[in-house]
Amino acid sequence: MPEAGQASIEIAHHLTETAKRAKQEPSRKTEVLEFLEAIVVAIVAVATAWSGYQATRWDGRQLFLYGRSSKLRVEAQGMELQGNQKQIYDSLTVDEWLKAEAAGQTHLAELFERRLSAEFRPAFEAWKKTDPLHDPVAPDSPMSMKEYHGAAVEKSTELNLQAMEAFEEGSHARERSDQYVRATVSLATVLLLAALSQRFRTTKIRAALIALAFLGLLVPMWRVLTLPRL
Repeated sequence: MPEAGQASIEIAHHLTETAKRAKQEPSRKTEVLEFLEAIVVAIVAVATAWSGYQATRWDGRQLFLYGRSSKLRVEAQGMELQGNQKQIYDSLTVDEWLKAEAAGQTHLAELFERRLSAEFRPAFEAWKKTDPLHDPVAPDSPMSMKEYHGAAVEKSTELNLQAMEAFEEGSHARERSDQYVRATVSLATVLLLAALSQRFRTTKIRAALIALAFLGLLVPMWRVLTLPRL
């Protein structure tokens, strides 16, 4: 009898140790779930870092393009002011030429002709041939002639167009940055699901959360992989 009691104690001890090992050693399903959780966390970590990096790069490009647009607009305003000043000067000189020509003051008229700017002279010469003093249908001013080209005004128009293009590119860069930020927010949701799954011991609940995490990972990963990058 003592031997039977001793055997029962040994069997009970053996069963207790087996149960403890079973609790301590994870099952095959648990190991698979932990592996999948690790994969999700790793993918989210890398994708989040890349998405944040790209968002920062696009923000920097946006600021650069907006700054370039502002600079071009300032230059355009300067060129426009310069062109307007030249136009006013040439217009006043032409008015004085008309007065001198009408009064028969040839030498004074020639002096005013010499005072005209170089870019204005071709249009003035073409305008003179229309006999503006006697022909009532002649153009009102040399600026109405096809030969007239205001270099400063044309440069101002070109700079304004470049400024508009830079501003539009900056707006596109801001949109790209916002898209990467939205992808980062979606990845944070996936990370939350992966973290929640680790708090449960029930295999089915953990499996369901991991499945949701993988499904939620598809859209932000597609965005991160397909969005333009710098």
